[in-house]
Order: sequence, then C-alpha cells, then structure tokens
Amino acid sequence: MNKRTTHFGYQEVPVDEKAARVADVFHSVAGRYDLMNDLMSMGIHRLWKRLTLERSGVRRGHQVLDIAGGTGDLTLKFAQRVGPAGRVVLADINASMLRVGRDKLLDQGVGGNVEYVQANAECLPFPDNTFDCITIAFGLRNVTDKDAALASMARVLKPGGRLLVLEFSKPVHGALSRVYDEYSFRLLPKIGEWVAHDADSYRYLAESIRMHPDQETLKAMMEGAGLERVEYSNLTGGIVALHRGIKL
Repeated sequence: MNKRTTHFGYQEVPVDEKAARVADVFHSVAGRYDLMNDLMSMGIHRLWKRLTLERSGVRRGHQVLDIAGGTGDLTLKFAQRVGPAGRVVLADINASMLRVGRDKLLDQGVGGNVEYVQANAECLPFPDNTFDCITIAFGLRNVTDKDAALASMARVLKPGGRLLVLEFSKPVHGALSRVYDEYSFRLLPKIGEWVAHDADSYRYLAESIRMHPDQETLKAMMEGAGLERVEYSNLTGGIVALHRGIKL
C-alpha cells in the first residue's frame, strides 16, 4: 500500500517524515534565527508581532500559549503583560529553537511566569479550556496536519479565548507578488548562505510559504476547527496575514 504523502516545500514526502525534515531545518538555523528574521524582513517582523500583541486582548493574570514560539519574541511581551499572576507557555516542537528561546529570555530577566514545553501543535499536551489566548507566529505552515493543529488549539482555548495566527500569505497585488517571488527564490537563499551558511533551509522557507493556504482558505480552516468570528488583516500587501478567531 502506498504511503500517504505531504509537501515539504515543493517536494512530496511521506507524512511521517515531514516533522523530522522540518526539525532539521530549524536545528540548522536556530543560532542565527533572530538575525535572519531582521535581515529577511528588514525589521518589519517586529511590527507584525506588535500588531499581534495588540490584537490579542491579553491582560494581567491571563494564561497564554505561544506555539512555535521559537526565540521568544512574543513570549517576552506576553510575560510582561500577564504579570506575576499570569502564565505564558513557550511551546516549540524543535529542541534547538526552544533552547535558544529559553536562554535568550533568561538573559533578559524573564523568570517565574514563563514555562517551556517541547510540544507538537497537532496534539498539544494541555487540558481542555486552559488558555485565554493562543498565538502561532510563522509556524503553522511547517505543521504536517494543519487541521489537526487548529482543532488542538481550539480544544485548549477557554470559551471566549482567542487564537491568533500570524503567517506568510498571498500578496494581494500582482506586481508585488512578482517582486516577492524574485526576492524569495533568488535573493533569500543567498542571504541564508552568506549569513547562516545554509541556502537550502531558506529555499525551503520560500517554498513552504507558497504551499501555505491563502487567506480565505485559512479562514475557512479555522472556522472548520470550531472558531467563530474569524477575520484576517493583510499586512505589507498580503505578504503576511494575521488571522484571529474566538472560541465561543
């Protein structure tokens, strides 16, 4: 019987191999992840994350889950917002990214209200109705079964809780799309080679973005997971989109 396959960038790979391949990518780039983010986006990723923070509705005492939290940019800001009575869980499937994030936050004095959990978004190891807010920033496209992950996130949200998905998406203008393609497939791998000594991982990044569901498709997927009042905002011409849904 043929194995089920999924996409890894533009390649078709067995479903049970994708997670390991994605893990290899992030093991490779973890040490220079923050630097590459700044270079790739010219620093604009900080504005995208700031908007995510503002639309999260997170306040003191809240319980927050930052999935695929990587090096902890959002976790740091959420920890400051929830205060000592709240809790933020930085979760990532990749041990290297989780270690870099933990070390970075400890160096910045983040302490008792942050926990670090290595977890797969498709089967989150938390009880039902745990979190007031869940974010996943630039991580959903790397998940093998996105529908399972969205359902898992909805399960662990409290009623009234919000899920925010910040992810690369589809540019809304043809001219911008063409410029973005040139940048992604010609320049981005070269930057990856020069800075992170890894062109292949950044070639995968460009391909994974193109294979990710567009804005309307992701909105429908979130609704299919049981979230209500799902809406999205296009950022930087749709290069990135911020989706938000509520568990009623």
